[in-house]
Amino acid sequence: MNFDKEQIQKIKTTGISVITRPAEFFRSMPKTGGFADPLIFIAIMGALSGIIHAVFSIIGLGMNVSFLTAIGLIIIMPIVVVIFSFIGAGIFFVLWKLLGSVQSYETAYRCVAYASAITPVTTLLGVIPYLGAIIALVWMLFLMVTASTEVHNLESQKAWIVFGIIFGLLILLNINSQRMARNAEKQVQEFNRQIGEMQNMTPEETGRAMGEFLKEFNQGNSQK
Repeated sequence: MNFDKEQIQKIKTTGISVITRPAEFFRSMPKTGGFADPLIFIAIMGALSGIIHAVFSIIGLGMNVSFLTAIGLIIIMPIVVVIFSFIGAGIFFVLWKLLGSVQSYETAYRCVAYASAITPVTTLLGVIPYLGAIIALVWMLFLMVTASTEVHNLESQKAWIVFGIIFGLLILLNINSQRMARNAEKQVQEFNRQIGEMQNMTPEETGRAMGEFLKEFNQGNSQK
C-alpha cells in the first residue's frame, strides 16, 4: 500500500487532533463516508505500535522473544488491531444504542478507529508496570465519553457512569493479569535456576529439589 505526502499528513494531523483536541475532533468528525479512511488509520496505528513493541523486545524492555518474533510483531499487530476494531466497534455500538444513540455502526466504528490514535503513546507507556496500562485505559475511557457526548449526543454524566464502570472492571482485570504473569515469570526463572543446579546433583538430591519446587509452586498458586 502506497501513501503520498498528502495522505501521510492527513493521518498525522488526525492523530494529533485526537490526542490534543479530542472534543473538537469528534465534534467535527464525519459520521459517514465509508470504512476505508478509519480502517487505514487504525492499521497505521497498529503498525506503529508493532514497531514500538519490536524495538522494546529487542532491547529487553518488552516481551522476551526472539529477533524474528519481534520483527513479526510489526506485521501481526496491524492485522490483530484491525480485526478487533470491528469487534470493539460492535460492542460500543450496542452500548451507545442502549444509552440512546441514533448513530449507525459505521459511526461507532469511526469513533473507535480514530480513538486508536493514542495506541502508539500508550504502547510506550506500557513499559511502566501496572501504571502504563491504567493510564491507557483511563485515556481511552475519556475518549469514549468524549465521543459519546460530541458524536452521539448523550449526557456526559450517563456516559461517565456506564463507561466508568466498564473501564474500571477492565483496569482491575488488567492489574490481576499482570500480577499473575509476573508471578509465573518468576516461577519459570526459579525453575530454570534449579534445573541448572540439578545437573550437578545426585538422583536423590534431584528428587528432593523437584519436590521442594513443586511444593512452593502449589503454595504460590493457592495464595492467588
